[in-house]
Amino acid sequence: MKTKLLSLVAIFMIAIFSNNVMAQTTASATNDALATIISPIAITQGVDLSFGDIIKGAGTVTVATNGDRTIDAAMESGTQLGTISAATFIVTGEEGYTFDITLPDDITVALSLALADDMAVTGFVSSPSGNSTLAAGDNTILVGATLNVAATQNAGDYTGTFDITVAYN
Repeated sequence: MKTKLLSLVAIFMIAIFSNNVMAQTTASATNDALATIISPIAITQGVDLSFGDIIKGAGTVTVATNGDRTIDAAMESGTQLGTISAATFIVTGEEGYTFDITLPDDITVALSLALADDMAVTGFVSSPSGNSTLAAGDNTILVGATLNVAATQNAGDYTGTFDITVAYN
């Protein structure tokens, strides 16, 4: 009986040790590495922001994103409107991606004749504004603002520049 018991214990020990010897100590798996390259976002200037012809006088002139102009009555130039337009910018990039639009802080438009007779452009607005989604093809951003005219403003053509920024979210 002792021999049988020792034989059973020996067989049991061999079975245990042989399972440990054959046990798996490492494992591996395969996975894919993926990447998608998207078109960079880009913006180009289209039409200039133009407040049109203004009669000298203190007040404000606002051009909305749809191109409509609001002007103080004393500064209205009658039928001599000049060119009135909202600024346009063309945005391209990856269709379906969202992007932010950052408008400028208030800027100063300096008289192109180099006189120190600046006017402030304030209250920039855009359509679309803030966050937008790129559609197929070109995406247009319309920008309006308010021009602040002093009573002592010199006659002449005023020009200035401003930037807007677009960035993927």
